[in-house]
Amino acid sequence: MKLIGRGGQLVGLVIPCLAVLLQLNQAISASRMLAMLVAAVCCFSIGRIVEGYAGSG
Repeated sequence: MKLIGRGGQLVGLVIPCLAVLLQLNQAISASRMLAMLVAAVCCFSIGRIVEGYAGSG
């Protein structure tokens, strides 16, 4: 469970870098980049919660 939480956090940290690079190459629109950034925050938050629950059990 802790590994899944850590993986979610890692995905949440990688997505913004990918979104910015795609936006700079004009492969995606600004609204799509914003949606990716919101998804990254959600992934990171859920990963942190899952990791926290795994450590307390």
